[in-house]
Amino acid sequence: MALIEVVLGDIADEVVDAIVTAANESLLGGGGVDWAVHSAAGPRLAQAGGAIAPCLPGDAKVTPAFDLDPPVKYVIHTVGPVWDGGAYGEADTLASCYRRCLQVADELGVRGIAFPAIATGVYGFPSALAARIAVATIKSAQTDVALIRLVAFDQTAYDLLVEATQRDDLPA
Repeated sequence: MALIEVVLGDIADEVVDAIVTAANESLLGGGGVDWAVHSAAGPRLAQAGGAIAPCLPGDAKVTPAFDLDPPVKYVIHTVGPVWDGGAYGEADTLASCYRRCLQVADELGVRGIAFPAIATGVYGFPSALAARIAVATIKSAQTDVALIRLVAFDQTAYDLLVEATQRDDLPA
């Protein structure tokens, strides 16, 4: 089973094989974490993303990491659901984002991966629910990834992720 760590910081500074970005379907770059990753990786990231777009909600696609510092080799782009009250499969789509990213990571032989809080920014997914879904999905995933780092952008997100990792009622 993978080691799950929760950290507070900038995902673009993580020292792992792959960084996940919460993308939009065009994979050309957006706001929030996607802006931070694209800024750090340089303009070739948008060019590579555009060449493999679109990426549908719940799916994941990979590009090289370009100007991100080694050992980061890959950026895995995933598109979260836009929150519309929860009755439209948003939770399943969010869980699919985490599963698909881990599947892509396994295909690439990734040993360490960093995830942001997917869909909790402009997509409006409730942060506490998103944290529980992220942790439950990761805990139940069959993966060869050894280290899964959940990167919180602020103290509130950090606290929610830590709480979710400590819950006993989530799948192991």
